[in-house]
Amino acid sequence: MSVERIAEAAIAVADADGLVAVSMQRVAGELGFTKMALYRYVPGKTELVALMADVAIGGPPALTGAPHDWRTRLTDWAHHLLAAFLHHPWLLGATVGPRIMGPNELGWMEVALAALAATGLDGGERLDTVAVVAGHIRSMAQQVGATDRPEAALSSPLVALMSTHGERYPELTAALASTTTQGGQDEALDFGLHAILDGIGLLVARRAEGPAATTP
Repeated sequence: MSVERIAEAAIAVADADGLVAVSMQRVAGELGFTKMALYRYVPGKTELVALMADVAIGGPPALTGAPHDWRTRLTDWAHHLLAAFLHHPWLLGATVGPRIMGPNELGWMEVALAALAATGLDGGERLDTVAVVAGHIRSMAQQVGATDRPEAALSSPLVALMSTHGERYPELTAALASTTTQGGQDEALDFGLHAILDGIGLLVARRAEGPAATTP
């Protein structure tokens, strides 16, 4: 038995039955050991979940785009993060709240911050940028669930509701009708990401103008 084997067994349990199903007893049983034997390698469930999260997210991605192309690189990072959350949905619950991050997760932060290195933003602004982008990705991953088309999953029951109650919600009815005739659905991920990066781009441009630039 090893820490790696324990983490992989726990990840398999979480992938199949959710994070709530993970226990020292369950993981030990999957490995054919007693629960007490597990404690020689992992102090408890809190540490086990932390280990699972770091192993599951894996090493940081190699980003596309030129070193100075922060926008392309951060967009690529965001899509890799979404893929990780969709592959292991329980990661959303395992990576919230005050906690110590493992080396892989820290590596993801390092890569994202490096993508912003040439922007002229200070350390706090770069950390905030990564936090905002990651928050958007987490939100989208929560909405996506089993599908990569969150709006479609929501709109189908909404269309049915509006067919009988549309007069009470005219703006919602009109918006749904517009997406049917003009498209524009299932773009919330990139729409939100572009909006965030547009705002960061304005800040980067102000930094490039120097200290004389005024804040609107």
